[in-house]
Amino acid sequence: MAIVLLTIVMPLSFLLSCNRDKKEAIEVVFDPQTSSTLKQTNVLSLISDSGVTRYKLITPTFLLFEKASDPYHFYPDGVYIEKFDTALNIEASLKADTAYYYERRKLYEGKGNVDITNYDGVRFETSHIFWDTQNHTIYSDSFIRITKGDMINTGYGFTSNENMSVYEIRLPSAEMLIETQRRTTPADSIN
Repeated sequence: MAIVLLTIVMPLSFLLSCNRDKKEAIEVVFDPQTSSTLKQTNVLSLISDSGVTRYKLITPTFLLFEKASDPYHFYPDGVYIEKFDTALNIEASLKADTAYYYERRKLYEGKGNVDITNYDGVRFETSHIFWDTQNHTIYSDSFIRITKGDMINTGYGFTSNENMSVYEIRLPSAEMLIETQRRTTPADSIN
């Protein structure tokens, strides 16, 4: 009888002691516009189109906001992107201090110290830019500085094709020729 009583009393007392613990509910506020659903660090990603590698993306921090009304990727610590042709030659590269990629619109947005170089070595510098991968265009309404060899063109706003080979400044402000002089050094004069 004592064994039967212990068999009933022991589990019953354990069950009652567990039910006496206080349970606290923790309220978690999830705002899909400001709460990321994924965070990755030190990212290097290759992006393909129809089985062909077209882009390489490097960023220290990647945040995904897939539950936002307009789902987006956020690169708060900067991003570097290379665009490849079908032979994997770099057609263009883009660097920005902060960037976004809006999934539905297939649109990149770069902010702060945006620096783009195309296949021909033409350099584009601005503070704000958009890269529409669906329509294959790059554009900005901000101040733009374009350096091509010894020429610098500046203005406000520009539009370009995706590989930055054909572009137009909407409101040009200056075109300058950079003169390069060779400085002579004492070693040059010893002949």
